[in-house]
Amino acid sequence: MVQFDETALNTRLDILREKEEERAAADLAPRYGYVHIDLQGYTINPEAIAAIDETLARAAELTGFELLNRKLSVAIKDPSNIKTKAALETLQKKGYTLDVFMTSKTSLEHAWKRYADLTTATASKKGVFEISATDILELTKRITKESDIDTILKEINTANTSYRISATMELIFAGALALRASDIHIEPEDKAIRLRYRFDGVLHDIVDLNTYMYGRMMSRLKLLSGMILNNKAEAQDGRFTFETGEKTVEVRSSVIPGAYGESIVMRLLDPTVASFVMDKLHLNQHIAEVVSRELKKPNGLIITTGPTGSGKTTALYAFLQEVHGEGVKIITIENPVEYKVEGIVQTQVEDGYTFSSGLRAILRQDPDVILIGEIRDAEVAETAIHAAQTGHLVLTTMHTNSAVAAFVRMMDLGVDARMFGSSVNLILGQRLVRLLCNHCKVGHTATPEEQQIITTILSDHPHPETVPEIDLLYTAPGCEICNQTGFKGRSGVFEAIVMDDAVEAVVLRDPREHMILEAAKPQGIPTMLHDGIEKVLNGMTSITELERVIELPRVLRTSLPKKTKTPANTNRDDFPKLVV
Repeated sequence: MVQFDETALNTRLDILREKEEERAAADLAPRYGYVHIDLQGYTINPEAIAAIDETLARAAELTGFELLNRKLSVAIKDPSNIKTKAALETLQKKGYTLDVFMTSKTSLEHAWKRYADLTTATASKKGVFEISATDILELTKRITKESDIDTILKEINTANTSYRISATMELIFAGALALRASDIHIEPEDKAIRLRYRFDGVLHDIVDLNTYMYGRMMSRLKLLSGMILNNKAEAQDGRFTFETGEKTVEVRSSVIPGAYGESIVMRLLDPTVASFVMDKLHLNQHIAEVVSRELKKPNGLIITTGPTGSGKTTALYAFLQEVHGEGVKIITIENPVEYKVEGIVQTQVEDGYTFSSGLRAILRQDPDVILIGEIRDAEVAETAIHAAQTGHLVLTTMHTNSAVAAFVRMMDLGVDARMFGSSVNLILGQRLVRLLCNHCKVGHTATPEEQQIITTILSDHPHPETVPEIDLLYTAPGCEICNQTGFKGRSGVFEAIVMDDAVEAVVLRDPREHMILEAAKPQGIPTMLHDGIEKVLNGMTSITELERVIELPRVLRTSLPKKTKTPANTNRDDFPKLVV
């Protein structure tokens, strides 16, 4: 007997039934004085769903689908239903201003499915932004400058609402990738929502978003990041990923409450590490020799220091690549794992797996090299010191203003200074300066003021024979290649202190920063200012850019008149913050 597959026929009948039910609801709505809404063609706001308890919504046959401030849009099936009337009164007593629409039971069931997104989303779906890789690639090809984003956004705003939300989010991420931004900032203000990108370490205003789109995107971004949707009074952190077709990009998100709404910052983490090699850090030859020597030691602690966004993690991964080889067991503990490295065991801080507990577990795995994302408390600091003293090479970071400040910071955390000599190998301080655009940079003869700055800073350089002559200095007016900024890319400027007998003695006797610096001078390692000025003389950056990231000695600040001490009268005591 011939068997007929009725699946397709049943599906068509279900679709026809749903359409007929929706048409009936549309016909009834005006008779009751309501506007009809078809929720199956509407992008529902997750916050509106969460505003009504699921049990109540199903019992009263209604749902929230839009929420702006305290104005809640509600869709109902039957205005005469007693439970529906009671539920609407309850919502009004909670302080909501209601905008009521009529819809079908099918639409309600479609909306109720969204409760699963809020409470029982599977691990495979949480934190994954389902974005069109094809659309992302097409957008990145169209975006070559900041103004292109505004142009494309205007095109999107002419489309239907459902499309606009996803398309705007795709545009925001595509723009960040195309312009090589490290961070995306969405900041609500009095009359607009400001979108800004940070690239080459500097924030740039991109475009203003409308308030309606902001509310919808914030709900979706918070949901993706695993944050609590209805919590708008506290700071929250999260993360999610999206595919570009070429790689998976991880996004770290942070939300804080503000006067005009929640502000979100999203950091884009490029998972590729192809460029993380020592040669591309632009270490000066003296610091490179010191770092290479210390990395060859079988144990000890190497710390990179600097503020957020100063390239500490990039430096650590370059060091990892340097020591990575056959026969070397490397384990990391990070928050989160920012870059994937083949052949290295990488672990990530999660609930129940903290830096301190994870580090203790790692020590039982018999590693040769350990990378700790950051020393942030006494327990992690003491465990890292212990690991460095028991046959492990430990690489880590700290948030301090300078290399020398790391000693004081460790003591503030409760580490016994007597342990430094047997555990600490090297402390590296760093900042990032923007590199002049090679396409538009132009040279000029150094002005007397610039010559004074350079000569004064280099007056105590430990290796003056290696410093280039003061010839042409460079600036860049800006061009299309660098987006009219004059800069393209960034480079580190570094300083370092090796833990030797002299430094150990002064740390134990008088651990003030200027005393430790004086004890470290015989090591012959250039300061951060020395390194920066060398990069200025090599045409990599400008004095103005160097001053933006490193505090010049008071007598040399370019914003002040240059009628100050001459280089001949300058005393070393005038440089209390040379290694900031």
